[in-house]
Amino acid sequence: MQRMGMALGVKPEAIAEYKRLHLAVWPEFLALLSDHGITNYTIFLREPENMLFGYWEYVGSDFEADMEIMAASPLTVAWNALCMPLQQPLASINPSEWWAPMEGVFHHD
Repeated sequence: MQRMGMALGVKPEAIAEYKRLHLAVWPEFLALLSDHGITNYTIFLREPENMLFGYWEYVGSDFEADMEIMAASPLTVAWNALCMPLQQPLASINPSEWWAPMEGVFHHD
């Protein structure tokens, strides 16, 4: 199992819509996440910085392959079409990133 954390900005004027969307994530999209090893997925919001922190645990065996399959899914494309206009990537990301990956430095069960 891999624990993964990532950060992203959310546009201040889009926070209410972002919260609304995440109160009713499509069941089919949640199943897609689960089918590709994503569990315990949580997104936190920090205001007034308008920073999102996402956390998940990956329990699959080939993360890159699972992410490729998910990225190509029409469900992911449709969900991203709703969410991405509300978000703003951090200034420090690489051009190939959207959510900025974070290094885990502490964990306690």
